[in-house]
Amino acid sequence: MVKSYLKYEHSKTFGLITSSSSNVLWTAHEDAQNATVRQAGAGKAVVGAGEEVLCWDLKKGELVSRWKDKDCVAEVTTVARSHADPEIFAVGYGDGTIRIWDSRIASTIVNFNGHRSAVTLLAFNDEGSHLASGSKDTDIIIWDLIAEVGLYKLRGHENQITGLQFLHPKSKSARGRDQDENGNEHSEGFENGESTRSGFLLTTSKDAKIKLWDLESRHCVETHLAQSNGECWALDVSPDGSGCVTAGNDGELKVWSINMPGLTRNSLQVNGEAEQKYIKERGSMYRQNKDRTIGVKFHPQGKYIAAHGSEKAVEVWRVRSEVEVQKTLARKRKRRREKLLTAQRGNLNDDMVNGDDVADDLATADVTDVIVPYVIVRTGGKVRSADWGRGKAGKALHLLSANTNNELELYSIPTNNADKKKRSTEPPEYNRAFAVDMPGHRADVRAVALSSDDRMLASSSNGALKIWNVRTQSCIRALECGYALCSSFLPGDKIVVVGNRNGELEVFDIASSTLIETVKAHEGPIWTLNVHPDGKSMATGGADKSAKFFNFEVAQEKVTGMEQTVPRFKLVHTRTLKVSDDILSLRFSPDSRLVALSLLDNTVKVFFVDSLKLFLNLYGHKLPVLNMDISYDSKLIVTCSADKNVRLWGLDFGDCHKAFFAHQDSIMQVAFVPHNQDGNGHHFFSSSKDRMIKYWDGDKFEPIQRLEGHHGEIWAMAVSRSGEFLVTASHDKSIRIWQQTDEQIFLEEEREKEMEELYENTLTTSLDQNDEAGEDKTEVASAGKQTTDTLMAGERIVEALEISLPDLEAMREWKQAKTRQANVAPPDRHPIFLYTNTSAEAYVLSVVQKIKAAALQDALLVLPFHQVTALFTFLQIWAEKQWNIPLTCRILFFMLKLHHKQIVASKTMRPMMDGIRRHLRQALQSQKDEMGFNLAALNFVASQVRDRGSKDYVDEATWEEEEVGKGRKKRGFVDVA
Repeated sequence: MVKSYLKYEHSKTFGLITSSSSNVLWTAHEDAQNATVRQAGAGKAVVGAGEEVLCWDLKKGELVSRWKDKDCVAEVTTVARSHADPEIFAVGYGDGTIRIWDSRIASTIVNFNGHRSAVTLLAFNDEGSHLASGSKDTDIIIWDLIAEVGLYKLRGHENQITGLQFLHPKSKSARGRDQDENGNEHSEGFENGESTRSGFLLTTSKDAKIKLWDLESRHCVETHLAQSNGECWALDVSPDGSGCVTAGNDGELKVWSINMPGLTRNSLQVNGEAEQKYIKERGSMYRQNKDRTIGVKFHPQGKYIAAHGSEKAVEVWRVRSEVEVQKTLARKRKRRREKLLTAQRGNLNDDMVNGDDVADDLATADVTDVIVPYVIVRTGGKVRSADWGRGKAGKALHLLSANTNNELELYSIPTNNADKKKRSTEPPEYNRAFAVDMPGHRADVRAVALSSDDRMLASSSNGALKIWNVRTQSCIRALECGYALCSSFLPGDKIVVVGNRNGELEVFDIASSTLIETVKAHEGPIWTLNVHPDGKSMATGGADKSAKFFNFEVAQEKVTGMEQTVPRFKLVHTRTLKVSDDILSLRFSPDSRLVALSLLDNTVKVFFVDSLKLFLNLYGHKLPVLNMDISYDSKLIVTCSADKNVRLWGLDFGDCHKAFFAHQDSIMQVAFVPHNQDGNGHHFFSSSKDRMIKYWDGDKFEPIQRLEGHHGEIWAMAVSRSGEFLVTASHDKSIRIWQQTDEQIFLEEEREKEMEELYENTLTTSLDQNDEAGEDKTEVASAGKQTTDTLMAGERIVEALEISLPDLEAMREWKQAKTRQANVAPPDRHPIFLYTNTSAEAYVLSVVQKIKAAALQDALLVLPFHQVTALFTFLQIWAEKQWNIPLTCRILFFMLKLHHKQIVASKTMRPMMDGIRRHLRQALQSQKDEMGFNLAALNFVASQVRDRGSKDYVDEATWEEEEVGKGRKKRGFVDVA
């Protein structure tokens, strides 16, 4: 009989506030009904956390929502928000995929897959209709969010994309509508140009180039060297689009001016040469910290700029007003005159006068006179990303920083307006208004321990011990400790013992959140501790080549100044075992007879607990044994080592039963299932620095299952007493729970799945290599990417055509025969048509409709040319019956573009093409007539409403703007049509 096993699956993730791989976005609360209410409060932070996107309430420090796609295991690398709809977000992942999320329903709307490596940047255009994505594969892809397809791919950069911004030289809201003297809005007559223009795209890369792309003609208009000393790491454009800042090595920031009027003229002319350079370098600024600048962000009002590297600081600059710059230039002119008068005794020459005239021009003023340092915000950790919060105008600035130590901080910075009376040159005093730091550790979790009832989890790191409720994943206690290396609950689950790097044992009382006692146990780091199975003592092992045994005692201590005594828990040192090398791991056998020690000399020594005499020496590992565990029946011991091997030994004679090459990196921990209720007492788990957890059968010596999900090295692991779940902690700062399910798995099926995954991975890799080899390195390419999903979709189309075309011919012949003879028997049809009771053309259409729009073109590439004729046969039928005309046109145009030469040369397809053209024109004409009828009806309804009432329709967006900004012109009324 084939043995089955119960499957473990990833259940929950907690302890992770923000990943160091993703950026942070500040957003307002969605429950705010208008802009005035939205401006109050601290807002929310949207951050990537592993494969999820988390939304935190900054004021309460609570998790508001969690966005996760169950099919995605790749890490979130970038998040962007739409300008048109603030609740729509684009999220880029480490596998090159992009998902569009609606935060209102916390689910994906569209999925894109076009990049070969991790997505680094995303940007929406102002209308929210297009998305630009940059990647580590040096490509930029423009996506159409309405049609849900990739439009084209822009090439030209030679390294990872680090900056991406749309430029709209003539937006409809700013220039397309103006107000006359009476306040009524009128158009300048550029509607046609605006509706067809795609705008411009500004990009930077690690190749130190800044490029300006014309998205209408799909080519690069300008290229400049962005940085003078190496890579360019960041880019941001001012809110008004008049300039941008690029950042690079050695703290260098370059300021560029953008000629928006020139771009406007270029966008309006049909033919003509570029009049001049649109991007002009204005000068350089330097941060105080001379490391690499990884982030630059303009304030929404454009008056402040924030820049940061990878250190614990964000530097803020202020953009001076025109009056301030004029005063600065006047002071400089005055000083120059004074120097000249002193040198030449009052003889002014013409050169000096001309120099003054040049200095009066703001456009030629030095950038250091326009942009000046304002304040340096010192953060609690190294900054990964920063964003500005939107507050009321004139009030304090809000700066949100996401730090690499798993922390979010919101700083309040007073503005220059608030301190007008103070003429001091001292920087303003900022303060940390809010922080999200409770639900996670600042450093990597080095040890995890479960309580005896599996309800509480203790996780310890450098400086913090946190107690978690396993069921709700909430942090119930946070305690300060040293650099923790190991920890354990003591019997009763009220006390936790932590061993740290200083050789101290710290004893914490959970109920009162206090440190009861600190015991100096070892001279070096305490690498391991284990509680005796009888619950009355424990043992520790450290780097001082000794194992120490402690008893648990409750002593009566007198209270100072009183005669009363209170019970106090104490660790009493009883015995010491000296060995030849550092002890890395220590375990008692469940029958209390033996204690096993793993040493730095690659050996494991087993001693008797009572006499501490040597019982067994286990040799075999080539590198130090990092961890070990003993089975429930004290018959097996499993050891794991830095040599990537796991070994199973018998504790009777010390013989090695089996050695596995288990992982691709050092194996940090192994653990047996603590009981044998389901016959799984000899099953064990291993966790490694290769980010993988494996489940093994210790009797059959075979791997049962692989558990993937962590995005960093796995440092710690604990199996529950019931064996129903295990907990792991990783370098990615996350703590994950893996739950046992009722689903059965079989070893043969698991091996087949692994082989299929390996085949698919090699297939996609070869497809990518073929794409790279077959593509000519032109500036523009198609945005497609062949994946296993697109290949399978193409195969489904081919299969549908193969079974539908004969059925279509058979049904036509039967209908013709039926006109001559009424009682002709129907033909034998494919079972799928009998089951679904559909025609051949309806079945093919249903197959094509099920393919996602973003994958349709890649799926059609799979079709061989002899199937194209069959596809055009069905396209003609769909056009004749007016079925899904948009999809029909899209397939038709793509196939014509793809196989143009073969189709033109084919005599048989010419009459078919004439028929398709005739039917499509009829369908489009009927749709045009229907739309014209509906527009006329709407105009009629609008006139009826206008005649009957005294009120008119107004634009909702304009109404909100009028309510918020009181200093604007009177709002004009907008016709309903």
